Amino acid sequence: MRYLAHIDGEREQIVLEHLMGTAELARQYGNEFGAGAAAYRCALLHDIGKYSDAFQRRIRYGAEKPDHSTAGAIEAFQLKDVPAAFCIAGHHGGLPDLGNRKADSPQSPTLFGRLKRKSGKDIERYEAFAVELPELPSVEIPTAFLQDNLSCYFFTKMLYSSLVDADFIDTESFMSAGSVARGEYDDLSVYHKKLHAYIEPWWDPQTELNRMRTAILKALIAGGRAEKGLFSLTVPTGGGKTVASMSFALEHARENEMRRIIYVIPYTSIIEQTQNTFESVFGGGSILAHHSAADFGNDSENEIRSKRYLASENWDAPVILTTAVQFFESLYAAKSSKCRKLHNIANSIIIFDEAQMLPMPHLTACVAAMAQLVKNYGCSAVLCTATQPALNPLLKKLLPEQSVRELCPSVYSTNEVFKRVSFRKEGVLTDEKLARYLNAENQVLCVVNSRKQAHKLFTMLEEKGSFHLSTMMYPQHRRAVLEEIRDRLEAGETCRVVSTSLIEAGVDIDFPTVYRAIAGLDSVVQSAGRCNREGKNAAQDSIVHIFDTEQKAPDSLMQNIAAARRTLDGHDDISSEHVMQEYFNFLLYTLKDKKALDKKGIFESVNKGEMAFRTIGERFRIIEGCDCTVYVPMGAGLELTAQLTDGYLTRALMRKLEQYSVGVYQNHFRQLLAVGAIRPISGNTGVLTDTSLYSLKTGLSFGTDEGKGIFV
Repeated sequence: MRYLAHIDGEREQIVLEHLMGTAELARQYGNEFGAGAAAYRCALLHDIGKYSDAFQRRIRYGAEKPDHSTAGAIEAFQLKDVPAAFCIAGHHGGLPDLGNRKADSPQSPTLFGRLKRKSGKDIERYEAFAVELPELPSVEIPTAFLQDNLSCYFFTKMLYSSLVDADFIDTESFMSAGSVARGEYDDLSVYHKKLHAYIEPWWDPQTELNRMRTAILKALIAGGRAEKGLFSLTVPTGGGKTVASMSFALEHARENEMRRIIYVIPYTSIIEQTQNTFESVFGGGSILAHHSAADFGNDSENEIRSKRYLASENWDAPVILTTAVQFFESLYAAKSSKCRKLHNIANSIIIFDEAQMLPMPHLTACVAAMAQLVKNYGCSAVLCTATQPALNPLLKKLLPEQSVRELCPSVYSTNEVFKRVSFRKEGVLTDEKLARYLNAENQVLCVVNSRKQAHKLFTMLEEKGSFHLSTMMYPQHRRAVLEEIRDRLEAGETCRVVSTSLIEAGVDIDFPTVYRAIAGLDSVVQSAGRCNREGKNAAQDSIVHIFDTEQKAPDSLMQNIAAARRTLDGHDDISSEHVMQEYFNFLLYTLKDKKALDKKGIFESVNKGEMAFRTIGERFRIIEGCDCTVYVPMGAGLELTAQLTDGYLTRALMRKLEQYSVGVYQNHFRQLLAVGAIRPISGNTGVLTDTSLYSLKTGLSFGTDEGKGIFV
């Protein structure tokens, strides 16, 4: 019998061709982290279940859906290759939990359940494969990957990534007859030359500020010649961190023969700004920005996919910008679509921009992942921020063999030229008093801790020249408002802005005065970065007012605020390095208990060796609660949401719709649904039908009785 793996019209790919093609690709991917032989054998076994009458009937006639994954998992387990057994069992449906060897039945979705299935009873017989499959190689998995539970967990994830990406690529190559091009980017050496040409005019600075920026840049280039490992980069606001960090990364890649640079950034707004900066250096299309709002231009109904879209599937690009959500949730995910990129993280420089914003409830798990990438996968990690968090105790525990090397000498990072603001503690301000202060200013930014307070304060401001920013506004709306704000600031016109914390990091905007509700000191300092950003005024005249509110802060901020209040006592310059270290040490290791840094028990589960891949993938969520999406039919969103009505639902369309989406909590979504204000698309997604609930000033209303008809 001619056993087929795939059919495309009259073209056929036999199982052996698919197994060998996938195995060769998997070996290449695994070689990047020293496990090429293990990945090769895993791939040789992954589809042997297709050697069955049931699968052949399915592929020819579409009559049934037999289990073709368990057969290879059983073979791998018999070879005592448990990581490969996990990978093969989950190469379509996602990595399973290990389960219970005694209690699980053959119908259980766990690995132990799958391993109890019998050939000829629970799964089709596949004994005929032996006549076509080459002899399986003997494999010794490097001991570094099996030395402890944490290492074994991440090795399984990397092996899984190598398998599923190779499986996808080999299948894609056959189905497209080899016409889909991948990896068509310049080598990092080309990026290196372009960057040095870009910064060449900077070497003769004329001002003290530019002399300091140049000194930092030179230090970063020199630091790039260090061996791989763990680094910190403490650059003050205005110090040229973005270009300096890229200079380090490209020099480091050249020195250590590394293949990829990955920027992990907290907000999509920062990604867009950073992408614009880098594309001005390297050219359009040179950077892969992979996040929820990315649009890769796939307009075709058949999704003829662009180079950037293809690269987003597996990060096959030299420079990648992504969010902390995308990065860490992929590392702990179980689904193949999220995991297939992981093997391409190996041998990369990973820059954690605004590292102080790593999620506290998952901090231990995030640092553990970071430590594994440095320890076993040839990565260098850079903790890059103007307010360096005190992660050393965690890093020493999880990566004791590495010390953190600071790249920016303190003589530069603490230079007075970077001091742009003064801080003033205002005590408790009622909303009424705060609004009076804001109305008295010509240009002022006020940052508060909740969307409801931002909305209320905005309604108390004088209408002319006042603006509101929050995540209740869809991204394209926020972008348009920010552009208007920048224009008014540049022109010296009245501009009062009330915002949530989304404006704090990476938004290139400059106010003469800032008010910030008490929050974590890192957040306060980030808000201060929007004050006198260009250094046009004296520091003593550029005041950041820190105030308490009458409203209770969100529960997620209570401990950060408690740590900030304690640290603020007795300190005036809260942005100094020793004050920030005091704040983070108290927050992370005194005020917070161990469970607070591993709220969902993710690290605890992995460290115990539970191998609960599926359960962990479901529980690891950096952003909790706002898991429902409302699409707003305004602007270009009107045409896009109309396409949803027509049933035109492609990945390209969904990505474009992200620019017209608002994330809401379940109870808000249910309320909108109950009154017919949205048309549901799925269980947690809908299109807003009552557009009177969306204000062009403040965005989506918090309730169905708010915000009617505010379209000015």
